[in-house]
Amino acid sequence: MNATTAPWLIIGLGNPGARYAGNRHNVGAMVVDELATRTSSRLRPHKAGAVAAQARLGALPGTPVVLAVPNSYMNESGGPVSALLKFYSATPERLVVVHDELDIDAGAVRLKKGGGEGGHNGLRSVSASLGTKDYLRVRVGIGRPPGRMDPADFVLRDFSTTERKDLPLLVGDAADAAEMVVVHGLVPAQQRFHAPA
Repeated sequence: MNATTAPWLIIGLGNPGARYAGNRHNVGAMVVDELATRTSSRLRPHKAGAVAAQARLGALPGTPVVLAVPNSYMNESGGPVSALLKFYSATPERLVVVHDELDIDAGAVRLKKGGGEGGHNGLRSVSASLGTKDYLRVRVGIGRPPGRMDPADFVLRDFSTTERKDLPLLVGDAADAAEMVVVHGLVPAQQRFHAPA
């Protein structure tokens, strides 16, 4: 398999285990679960230290992708991400990382390639393991914590009752964005998801 035939990797960041499953920090993993559901794929244990599934996105015959969620804690995401790229002979140019983003309004989805990590420990770990920041990100807005709440506490709390009502919409939009960036490219995806509502 060479770089042109390698699949795209869409990797959702989060923390493992039921205790964290509903946390804001786990929205990236929720998006990958949604893509797996849409493609009738089942995430199974992978030797790279993740659960993963091969799928196809877009119009038939579809673009080959690997959907994955690391089994590691957020701040150690880089190891599994790096191992998955190596296993599938893919370069960081074919990597899409889906993650929660404090600096984007709750409910909004933004896309970018490269740039800083904004204090996000998962992104920091991925960039360090890959030796580059030049990979695509689907940034899922969770908004800023209320009052003086520590951002670290905020991201490790479950979505509020009000937020949960809109969560399927947010996860669906982020899944659409991840699919669009893989099938059509970054600029068309940005034009759709960054346009004023």
